[in-house]
Amino acid sequence: MIRQVHEPGICGQCGGCVSFCFAGDLVAIEMGADGKPHYLDENNCLECGICFLICPQINILDEEIQSKYNWEPPIGSYKHIISATTTEQDIKNVCSDGGVVTSILVYLLEHKLIDGAIVSVSDGPFGRKPIIATTKEKIISAAGSRFIGRSNIEELGNFTTYSQTMFALREIKNLDMLKIAVVGTPCQVHTIRKMQYLGVMPAHVVKYVIGLFCLENFSFGPDKIQEVEETLGLGINEIKKINLKEDFIITTNSGEVRHIPLSELEKVARPACFACTDYANDFADISVGGIGSPEGYSTVVIRNELGQKVYSSALRNGYIKELETGKELDQGSSLMSTENGIFLSSKGRKDLIKKFAWFKRKRGIKTLENILSQEEVIDLMVEHEKKQIVEQYSQ
Repeated sequence: MIRQVHEPGICGQCGGCVSFCFAGDLVAIEMGADGKPHYLDENNCLECGICFLICPQINILDEEIQSKYNWEPPIGSYKHIISATTTEQDIKNVCSDGGVVTSILVYLLEHKLIDGAIVSVSDGPFGRKPIIATTKEKIISAAGSRFIGRSNIEELGNFTTYSQTMFALREIKNLDMLKIAVVGTPCQVHTIRKMQYLGVMPAHVVKYVIGLFCLENFSFGPDKIQEVEETLGLGINEIKKINLKEDFIITTNSGEVRHIPLSELEKVARPACFACTDYANDFADISVGGIGSPEGYSTVVIRNELGQKVYSSALRNGYIKELETGKELDQGSSLMSTENGIFLSSKGRKDLIKKFAWFKRKRGIKTLENILSQEEVIDLMVEHEKKQIVEQYSQ
């Protein structure tokens, strides 16, 4: 893993390897100050290879995982794509989009379907950290992205919108929790599915997986703050919350909303994100993002029977509500007309998600081509996707 992932610079710092190692009481590796796994005690390493197998950048189990979840490029298997929003004002006040993830987690907790949920909360400017939320209040505290002022900013180290959610899994065994929901990025969810496939701890307690759409996360040190502020056109201490849809959306403390093209922020994007090819969180039970839905709504991709059951129950019990159905402007149109205006139809949302998904797959392959040999890149793709990837990549 050091040779194939760390040295080429494509470690996503998901923390899956460390979570497994701690859960198995091996304690051979830990997350270093730079956010990457390091040997804590190499003598404890059994050389079992499981950390290597569950790494999302290693493709050894990809064909098995893709087969289990009936995956097809570019966005995986799904049943429905819907726009929905929370029905609770307290959640609506703090969420980035429609608050669907928060509301579903609250439903699961209040109906005793989970003992807790691993979510990420704001931890300073552009900072996120994972917590195990066991109350409704803790779950709501993780909604959206909010920031603190710039005082003592130099003491905070690197700034990142990425949270090492998987790392929180190592605490589960000490909390006597048997039913956990996890909200994660594609790399984190990919690792969980590999761990579940192999039957390794602590993934056995993860009962529900909600995935977030993810084009890229951002990371930069204090030395880059001035450059970032110049790009954003405002100081970090002026930012109230951020959101990522078709572009980077900033809401200021005064309520002003600014849209920054993603291309302008590539210089502070995490390098590993450019090697990732999963945008729509293809292996989650439910995938959620803001893209394709009107303001105040989330785009929800229901992927399997479990995801359908959870979503339908939350809907039936009044935790969420769907965007009213409308009339398509033309047959097969990407737009529909409703009483509240004109919005993307289900087809339009699907097409937009696929557009971003193809972009990320192409970008990931191009990045890998610059790092690895052509043969190694081909090895990263299973047989049934190669033809479609090549055809799309050539367009």
